[in-house]
Amino acid sequence: MLAELRGRIRRMEGIGGADGGRLLPLGVPALDGVLPDGGLPLGCLHEVVGENDPFNSVATGFSAAILARIAERQVGQSQGEVVWITRGNDLYAPGIAAYGLKPERLIVVRARRDTDILWAMEEALRCRTLGAVLGEIGDIDMVASRRLQLAAEASGVTGLLLRSAGRRLGATASVTRWGLSAAPSRPIDGEPGLGLPRWRTKLLRCRGGRPGEWLLEWNGGGFTLVDAPMKVVNHGEAEPEWLQRISSSVW
Repeated sequence: MLAELRGRIRRMEGIGGADGGRLLPLGVPALDGVLPDGGLPLGCLHEVVGENDPFNSVATGFSAAILARIAERQVGQSQGEVVWITRGNDLYAPGIAAYGLKPERLIVVRARRDTDILWAMEEALRCRTLGAVLGEIGDIDMVASRRLQLAAEASGVTGLLLRSAGRRLGATASVTRWGLSAAPSRPIDGEPGLGLPRWRTKLLRCRGGRPGEWLLEWNGGGFTLVDAPMKVVNHGEAEPEWLQRISSSVW
């Protein structure tokens, strides 16, 4: 009875698709524990915001990893392809493939203006044969985001808004809003060079959940929680910002 009541509340709030029960665990107990019923709700709208990153590479990598998990979850089903609506010509397929998003599951659409991106997103979200739709969007208001949320609820297709913190971030109808920034990587087994990508990951807002902040590492197949920030010894000098960006880049 309790599970049924929770599902009914989620449906009323537009969380977890039309049946209120579609969730995607991210594989990190500390993170999943603050999400509604232990996972990222599917069939609704989410925001991923890049912080202090002019190239938005960290948020792009995180989004690609989420999309890959959604596509992997639906392998063998008619629903599974992912639509990525990009603003430019710099989406690098081998880079996002490193986060598990295979080219054969990816449909790329190019649009320049926010109005065109929003139109394409809404149309794609209404297509029930897709697994997820991502749009690289600048400004979006409550009305436009609500249209996307309603389209996602009706079809069960998950929507992601990929944004930059340099933009004005007003209130939207998204179920979650994430903030991503680069963190210094740790060399593997003491070898010189860059290690695995590390991201400072903030859950800024979550309907039915709790905000939080974590240091995550991408291990090639999923997320790993880093218990404590790495201590960097560099003779008292701060690590350059460009090096932090490269350590977590998808390019």
